[in-house]
Amino acid sequence: MKISSAAKAVVAGLAAGATAAATAVQDGAFTTGEAVTTVLAVLGALGITYAVPNRTAGTDRVTPGQGI
Repeated sequence: MKISSAAKAVVAGLAAGATAAATAVQDGAFTTGEAVTTVLAVLGALGITYAVPNRTAGTDRVTPGQGI
């Protein structure tokens, strides 16, 4: 199954944003600082995940039973 770099980045951004937002609202309020942290988490996850290429199917495979 192939997943594009853009789709992978969007999922990572949503996961990071949801995690940061859930943590931020634990005290019942969502402050400006928490909003900035959430936005930076989303942007960081999008950028880093998009920049890392997907591994191709034929390279860097570990042979079962052979170790690394």
